Amino acid sequence: QVQLVESGGGLVQPGGSLRLSCAASGDIASVNVMGWYRQAPGKQRELVAVVSVGGSTSYGDSVKGRFTISRDTKTTVHLQMNSLKPEDTAVYYCNAEVTTTDWGTAAPWGQGTQVTVSS
Repeated sequence: QVQLVESGGGLVQPGGSLRLSCAASGDIASVNVMGWYRQAPGKQRELVAVVSVGGSTSYGDSVKGRFTISRDTKTTVHLQMNSLKPEDTAVYYCNAEVTTTDWGTAAPWGQGTQVTVSS
């Protein structure tokens, strides 16, 4: 079993900043890729940012230059969101691609955290 726990969502005014965090725990041998997706009402879930075990990052086009993903431990990532816009409003989900201690694989999702950008 692998669990993801997210924190840091909330309400912010346009132009403001928020920082999301996600911590993985459980039967983990390695976390190969970890990051964030988001889903706005009536829209499909989309990539926000991911980081690999080697430190490579990938960002959705709409957040490039404004959001930064970082990894400070093997099982914890942060998403720094700056210059937030109303269209960034969504539920943000953490996801990880994990090798488990029995050498299986898992790709759990967090419970989601709401980010609302509004004046």
